[in-house]
Amino acid sequence: METMGVREYLRPQMDQVEAFIQASLVSDISLLDAVNRQLREHPGKMLRPTLTLLCAGALGKINEDSIRYAAAAELLHNSTLLHDDVVDGATERRGLPTVSSLLGGPAAVLIGDFWLTKCMDAILGASIAGNRVLHIFARTLGALAEGELLQMQKAQKGDTCQEEYIRIIYCKTASLFESSARSGALSVEATEGQVRAVGEFARLLGIAFQIKDDIFDYADSEETIGKPVGIDLLEQKITQPLLCVLDSVSDAEADAVREKVVKVAGNPALASEVRAFVLEHDGVQKAEEKMQQYISDAVACLEILPETPEKNYLKEIARFVGKRNY
Repeated sequence: METMGVREYLRPQMDQVEAFIQASLVSDISLLDAVNRQLREHPGKMLRPTLTLLCAGALGKINEDSIRYAAAAELLHNSTLLHDDVVDGATERRGLPTVSSLLGGPAAVLIGDFWLTKCMDAILGASIAGNRVLHIFARTLGALAEGELLQMQKAQKGDTCQEEYIRIIYCKTASLFESSARSGALSVEATEGQVRAVGEFARLLGIAFQIKDDIFDYADSEETIGKPVGIDLLEQKITQPLLCVLDSVSDAEADAVREKVVKVAGNPALASEVRAFVLEHDGVQKAEEKMQQYISDAVACLEILPETPEKNYLKEIARFVGKRNY
């Protein structure tokens, strides 16, 4: 999002969010404090707190609770990344070694737990809609776990369908987008209709965001997007590009490809065959079309919002999600 005016527009508020996070993570345990500071040196896109602040600003005046909820969204997001790296056995994130690769899985899980508690503390310290936001984030935390487990279950059988795929990516990605947006609206005491509208916008946007990530896995090379490609198939994950093709071929052909995905664990070379099958049948292009429809539907949800710079920036973020190359 470096090229987007939203970063400059929100700079004072985002600086407050970052300061809140930094203060929350201070510990007198030197190892924990050092790891936390190192992780914050590479904060990523900060998309979720950006959604929180923009939704708050679009429907009222950003306040201390808006900052708290934005920080909570980022804290929860990074907590799940620490846990995900353990689950996935990942050795690198954002171009750097993962905590689990440096300190081991148990340490990474514990640090992730620490970040999660700080997320809850941020919400509990709010004065506007704190209990409701806490329930929203709690449901999101449950969804994140369910999504991961459903994906594991489906990887073993290779029978993921479109509906299950959308459920998985809602749980793993879009649920936190939705919580980020809804908490921002609640922080400024928006109407129920407005809270629902920004929540639906963020849900659809989060689904589009994850589809784009899944498309990246079929990129030509790591250099194209700055991260490893082909990982999903090696992990036996059936994502949107492959699903689009499976829906367009005969049942017999689809079953044969699904069987290859299941067998990838014992024969990694099969991943290249499945990838070639997807590219040959224009799976990436079809997935792009689905993603763009989700983005269009998301933008339509914003129509009931008043005309503000924040509303325009929300639309700009939606366009960014579709066009991003990293």
